[in-house]
Amino acid sequence: MNTRFKLPPQIVRLVLLTVGIVGSYLIARAFLTPSSFGQYGWYRGDALMEAASHPRTFAGKPACTECHEEQAKQLAKFNHQSLSCEVCHGPGQAHVENFDVKLPVLTHGHCLRCHEKNPSRPHWHKQISSREHFPGDKCIECHKPHAPSEVP
Repeated sequence: MNTRFKLPPQIVRLVLLTVGIVGSYLIARAFLTPSSFGQYGWYRGDALMEAASHPRTFAGKPACTECHEEQAKQLAKFNHQSLSCEVCHGPGQAHVENFDVKLPVLTHGHCLRCHEKNPSRPHWHKQISSREHFPGDKCIECHKPHAPSEVP
């Protein structure tokens, strides 16, 4: 008597489908993964050179402090001391290279980006509800941007 084991056809189909999916994935991965992937860890090694090739847009706080020492000293006394100047004033590399290029004037929206009431922010972070806290007024009419705790 010939008792050969035979797999049910649905199992054979499932195995073939699994082999096909895994094989397709491995072939696609071989063609689509960049050659520099994994060169310096779990990312594309060429990404470092690509990022370095972009023109600089931010100058950094030290560049601002070189010419705006008084504002930097004033800012150092208050809660905004850890912020870069460019958080509020925008990218400043063009201004550093050419002083005729002016940085944007602060608007109501600049302050609200960080200080609008948001339940996900920590309780110690000063927040306001713009609808209740003098609606329509600009923040800088009552608060000095470089010394926000002082009222002019």
